[in-house]
Amino acid sequence: MAPCHSGSFGTEMQHHTRETNNSGLGLSSKAKFNFKTSPVQRKPKVRLTKRMKSALAAKPADEAPLPLSEAVETLKKFPPTKFDQTVEIHIRLGIDPKQADQIVRGSIVLPHGIGKSKRVVVFAKGNLADDATAAGAEEVGGDDLAKKIKGGWTDFDVCIAAPDMMGLVGPLGKVLGPRGLMPSPRAGTVTADISKTVKEYKAGKVEFRNDPTGIIHAAVGKASFENDKLIENIHAFLEQIRSMQPNAIRGQYIKTVAISATMSPGVMVAA
Repeated sequence: MAPCHSGSFGTEMQHHTRETNNSGLGLSSKAKFNFKTSPVQRKPKVRLTKRMKSALAAKPADEAPLPLSEAVETLKKFPPTKFDQTVEIHIRLGIDPKQADQIVRGSIVLPHGIGKSKRVVVFAKGNLADDATAAGAEEVGGDDLAKKIKGGWTDFDVCIAAPDMMGLVGPLGKVLGPRGLMPSPRAGTVTADISKTVKEYKAGKVEFRNDPTGIIHAAVGKASFENDKLIENIHAFLEQIRSMQPNAIRGQYIKTVAISATMSPGVMVAA
């Protein structure tokens, strides 16, 4: 058996492989490959308006959470706008949003409302329909209302339904669901107490639910509210969230709290 010269065999194999690869690409062995790299893209600088610069100047430099009263006072010091801004609260929870038993969802009627009357539609018939109309609902109906919504009309903020109307409302889920308007017993929008529910929403009842990152966002008033009224609204909202801590949570439940206006920086609040 003839001895195997690994060196010459390896050289021949490399030459054969190079020729095969080159012929497959239709290139000569002397072909040059030019790899062009794309230029580094720089992030554009964010230009701040004079009003935003003034707001940032009024914001505490250390970002330390403030007592609620001080946080509201700081928020009110920011430069005003030409419209009455909505004041919002943002609460980061120590939950796993992917777990069904850790979802935090509900509603609350704040002591001083939110400064906005919501547009309410109601699916009801008979006496309940009369109650809805008397309570101030913008639209009340059955088949006619369902047909209107199925056609794409969603010019309202809240949809309420009597329990016996859910067979009619169910198929509207494709229209109402993505907009957060689908009535549900858990949110209190499927109810036999139509009159009370309509009045609550007309007075500014707030619905909330944690987002996919475990944060709750909600309106708690207007910038024109007196400090005391904002403080009472925010305190009531925080107490509602505290009372809804899932049983599965063993660590810190409320991690951070911040308040902001529509066009203002956020202010951290001591939870």
